[in-house]
Amino acid sequence: MLRLLLLLLSTWMGSAMVRVPLRRVPSIRTQLRAQGLLADFLKDHRPDMFNRRYTQCFPPGTPSLRLTRSSEKIYNFMDAQYFGEISLGSPPQNFSVIFDTGSADLWVPSSYCVSQACALHRRFKAFESKSFHHDGRIFGIHYGSGHLLGVMGRDTVKIGELTTLNQEFGESVYEPGATFVTAKFDGVLGLAYQSLAEILGNPVFDNMLAQKIVDQPVFSFYLSRRTRTSTPEGELLLGGIDEALYTGPINWLPVASKGYWQIKMESVAVQGVSFFCPRGCQAIIDTGTSLIGGPTNEILSLQQLIGATPTNIGEFLIDCARLSSLPHVTFVLGGKEYTLTSVQYVRKEAFGNRDLCFSGFQAIDIDSPEGPLWILGDVFLTEYYSIFDRGHDRVGLARAKHPIE
Repeated sequence: MLRLLLLLLSTWMGSAMVRVPLRRVPSIRTQLRAQGLLADFLKDHRPDMFNRRYTQCFPPGTPSLRLTRSSEKIYNFMDAQYFGEISLGSPPQNFSVIFDTGSADLWVPSSYCVSQACALHRRFKAFESKSFHHDGRIFGIHYGSGHLLGVMGRDTVKIGELTTLNQEFGESVYEPGATFVTAKFDGVLGLAYQSLAEILGNPVFDNMLAQKIVDQPVFSFYLSRRTRTSTPEGELLLGGIDEALYTGPINWLPVASKGYWQIKMESVAVQGVSFFCPRGCQAIIDTGTSLIGGPTNEILSLQQLIGATPTNIGEFLIDCARLSSLPHVTFVLGGKEYTLTSVQYVRKEAFGNRDLCFSGFQAIDIDSPEGPLWILGDVFLTEYYSIFDRGHDRVGLARAKHPIE
């Protein structure tokens, strides 16, 4: 009887907590660089130039195209590396998406899309889904390096074994520019708070909570290091925490503002000396980018301190032979130090027959009522298992377990 009870309990728990494998692929930036197209791409996709070129393609008054609004939207999926699979509709249609804690919308390409980017990705066929409900409203989303226009609908979303009914989502019908042409993912599934959404309605995880299909109001991320033998390459766990993927205690940090997963950061130190954010500042935990971002003036100073030199397209190179002598960079969160070595904050990429080393820090100016924001992306999250707790509005961080390399 006890064995049967335990079996039933484990089956119930399994249905309420789902693992989503994440794959890691070269970022859009890496692909463009390998093709010799990065410089032209960055020139053509500056927000001011991009808006002037494509504004006529969007409905008048689309709020996401205002430059003041553009500077607030973070990503910019040029540096996203991890994505997983979901399905939409009945019968299910499969899509690869970035699970992004830096945005709150779900969108995939529509079968009616006329852009080149859509032709190269899987497209949602609303007419083939028995559970699809047409909405008719339009939306526009401006990311840091790409725009899209679409129409809204509702349908069944399945992630692993979790099924969410009547989920609001966007079908993109126009994706101008080259950003999404190069992307290895089809769409984006945002996991931030509802206040950040451009599409009216609840984000996916909000609906999961409302429909009570997860055991706990929590999801967590594990991102592997860059090894060929890494299994899994990454994992999103919906409804819980996996103690096998981290070591030591969890440091819980309260959410300071319910939009992004925004927390307070006490300081940023280089080789033990506090150089930045001395009176405290705000930071975003963001799975939608591989980089660590911060205010331009501070990031430029940080690049100098780690010996990074600028290129003519705004990236920062580091001499690969000097990695062992470069300083550590430490972020103080909730009274605890989170230290990255140079091996961890430098991105090494093969270019022809040699390696190039790039700084994992990027200047990006995002203002908030609480002041300028820092962004802690995958460079940081690879080293620290991250937990997003909607029940208590807090973020948990613990040192991630990685295979011995």
